Amino acid sequence: MATETVIAACDHFIAQKAPDTFVIVVLDNASIHRPESFQRKRLEWLDQRVHVVYLSTYPPELNLIKILWRQVKYAWLPLTAYESFATLCREVERILSGYGTECAISFA
Repeated sequence: MATETVIAACDHFIAQKAPDTFVIVVLDNASIHRPESFQRKRLEWLDQRVHVVYLSTYPPELNLIKILWRQVKYAWLPLTAYESFATLCREVERILSGYGTECAISFA
């Protein structure tokens, strides 16, 4: 997705909101959210009561879930889980329900 696409989507959203409504848009630090053209639009959006803020690059409160999900995706989830969406859901549920007994992360 290009920066221009994100800008167009934000402009479309802003055009539909009530003029007196204040909105906070929270974005990650993807490269498409950082170019100079996007920063210029952020200033323009402020005049329309839309404030854009960025998540921390590495939010500490999310690190544990990233560690768990990386383990699920690359170590515990079998390739056959991707045969269908239902199979994927079933396998993820199986792994998460067995976390701590059948599946565990060791930091040793």
